[in-house]
Amino acid sequence: MATTVTHTVTNQPPPLTDRNLFTDHLSLVEALEREGGGWARERCEEVGAAWGGEPMDWGVEANEFPPRLRTHDRYGNRIDEVEFHPAWHQLMALGARHELHSLPWTTGRAGAHAARTAMYLTATQAEGGFACPITMTFAAVPALRAQPDLAGEWEPLLTSRGYDGELRPAHEKGSARCGMAMTEKQGGSDVRANATVAEPLDGAGGEYVLTGHKWFCSAPMCDLFLVLAQTDEGMSCFAVPRILPDGARNTFRLQRLKDKLGNRSNASGEVELDGTWARVVGEPGRGVATILEMVAHTRLDCVIGSAGGMRHAVANATWHAAHRFAFGRVLADQPLMANVLADLAVESEAATALAMRLARAYDEAPHDEDAAHLKRLGTAVGKFWVCKRFPGVAFEALECLGGNGYVEESGMPRLYREAPLNSVWEGSGNVNALDVLRALSRTGERTLEAFFAELDEAGGADARLDAFVTRLREEFADPEAIEHRARRVVELMALGLQGSLLVRYAPPAVSDAFCASRLAGHGGLNYGTLPPGIDTRSILERHTPQGGAARAPARHTGEG
Repeated sequence: MATTVTHTVTNQPPPLTDRNLFTDHLSLVEALEREGGGWARERCEEVGAAWGGEPMDWGVEANEFPPRLRTHDRYGNRIDEVEFHPAWHQLMALGARHELHSLPWTTGRAGAHAARTAMYLTATQAEGGFACPITMTFAAVPALRAQPDLAGEWEPLLTSRGYDGELRPAHEKGSARCGMAMTEKQGGSDVRANATVAEPLDGAGGEYVLTGHKWFCSAPMCDLFLVLAQTDEGMSCFAVPRILPDGARNTFRLQRLKDKLGNRSNASGEVELDGTWARVVGEPGRGVATILEMVAHTRLDCVIGSAGGMRHAVANATWHAAHRFAFGRVLADQPLMANVLADLAVESEAATALAMRLARAYDEAPHDEDAAHLKRLGTAVGKFWVCKRFPGVAFEALECLGGNGYVEESGMPRLYREAPLNSVWEGSGNVNALDVLRALSRTGERTLEAFFAELDEAGGADARLDAFVTRLREEFADPEAIEHRARRVVELMALGLQGSLLVRYAPPAVSDAFCASRLAGHGGLNYGTLPPGIDTRSILERHTPQGGAARAPARHTGEG
């Protein structure tokens, strides 16, 4: 009788588990040293090891058991609470322990933004949803500093390495997390159309009551929220706590949770404010300017998170292709698949390089005018471009796994659903493209020249980059209908910046592939269209994970 072999598993890649997400990301390791965060190398390795283990499973569980809204308790009392799976709280606690929400505010060391960026980019490969409240808590600090008394009260709580997900007084917990509620039904990104009204309390300086409805409230389970509302002076920014100073619950009615495409581990909702107590942040009438301090940092995290997602996609695709045989050869050794994988790897490395360079600009901006200009312009450019590239990378990487990639167990569908979020959140593509034009109109030649000075750091190193930068300058010589051309201009700016970084710092195989395909026009519209002559083997060796349940095998180039 023949031996039954139908249940013998062959030609499947080993699980990509229990690996260090930082050390096997070589372009990130190099960028950490280059951009001023080398002092945090050991911390980043600890983060990489931690998040490459159990948190990969926590992310799965937090998405399989998404948050639930409880508006009332069993007796009919309004409670407005959001219940989460324990895995969510584990993700949040680990993020706090690693100071993903606070590092630049709690250390005086140069390069703190670069160090934090490397750790955030690493951790979000396990799960993207928990990063939303982590980011908003991080970004709330510079906004609150516009109101020193509020900052003095809340900053120690927001930057604490502790975590307590219960809805109770923050000072009892010793920690707090911050959310945001800006947009409304009638306005969306046009927050100046907001109808929420703030009325000052008599004899209480800086205290108001708010009445209105917020269409999107990010992370409604947080302890504190930054909210926009209309005052007599105009649009103003307010801090709204869930728990009042006397220990009672503030009026913060959660109407429903959003049923989202992705980001399902995290809660987003609609909130009704009805006589809700709040304190003004910054100068009344300048709420948009105040909240933009928060928005700038959340947009930076959109870039970082998208770069992290790209790395996760590329790691899974290259790992699969390094272990899967078809038609007599390992997939990664087949020229067309190698072209696809290398193209994706180049995109990922370009995103990582840009995210880390922006982080250095944030570190240097307080004492360097050129860095401040690059921070302002580069954040909007990077937010537009990198976030838009992530969905395409996620899809193509999914396809590299074939039918296995379309199955939920692979994790690729979850990544694909998550991918569009960062481009939508904190200003869609048009908003960021127009923000670039707004920055240029307000600061003129100085900001643009600071941007080109960064590109010119690679001047003379690659003729294709030089020619591209020359053409890019010409885009600004023709101001006619520039708003109509804004998307094209901004994507060219992003390509020029990424090209300059890769020419300066990436291995020749990577920079050659980027310049040939993205700058010289020798690539196609799809991934996997790198021109002949590209050293795809070197690129794949650089980007294929070397850890996990089993190490990548030696290349098999023979038949059978």
